[in-house]
Amino acid sequence: MTIKRFEVNALSENCYVVSDETKECVIIDCGCSDEYEWADIKKYLATNDLQAKHLLNTHLHFDHVWGNTFVYRDLGLRPEANYEDLHIYEHMDEQIRSVVGVSIPHPPLPPLGTSLLDGSEVSFGNTTFKVMTTPGHSRGCICFYSEKDGTLFSGDTLFCGSCGRTDLEGGSHEAIMQSLLRLATLPDETKVYSGHGPATTIGREKQYNPYMRC
Repeated sequence: MTIKRFEVNALSENCYVVSDETKECVIIDCGCSDEYEWADIKKYLATNDLQAKHLLNTHLHFDHVWGNTFVYRDLGLRPEANYEDLHIYEHMDEQIRSVVGVSIPHPPLPPLGTSLLDGSEVSFGNTTFKVMTTPGHSRGCICFYSEKDGTLFSGDTLFCGSCGRTDLEGGSHEAIMQSLLRLATLPDETKVYSGHGPATTIGREKQYNPYMRC
């Protein structure tokens, strides 16, 4: 598995392109806020002869979905996500104002594709991700886990040394604590790629992250 991280938009969100030896790939949390950021990802896809099979969202907060418009326009992929976040996706302007306090112009977002439920599988090439529902940061938060590669894409549920905020619409402190307990059952060596910040491991977070020791 090859993982390429792109840090995008003003909130330094991590967008990932994940590929394997077949040259098939997925794009996770494409938060590109403009054409220039998207051009970097398109160049990476073209340079490495990658074929994007899925556009995945760990949740549907604006900083993780802005680039869905570009992916749908140029690659024809609809975003796949948990429909528990459908309301905030369909009311994006309200969501943005509630977080940053002002309206921010953005292109229309594409319709959602497949709804990803707990236990759903997403396959590309020789790789399969298992979907884990991890509500708390939002109702529809999910993680993508590859047991074979020992890799977890945690979105804004788990960060290096922290976890996602729970004061936004659909957030719940109690729910995210339960979600973190679920992630703590994964093998310690599992590599964690978060929605913001550096990569980490489950073992490190169990040892040092105060939210994983609750």
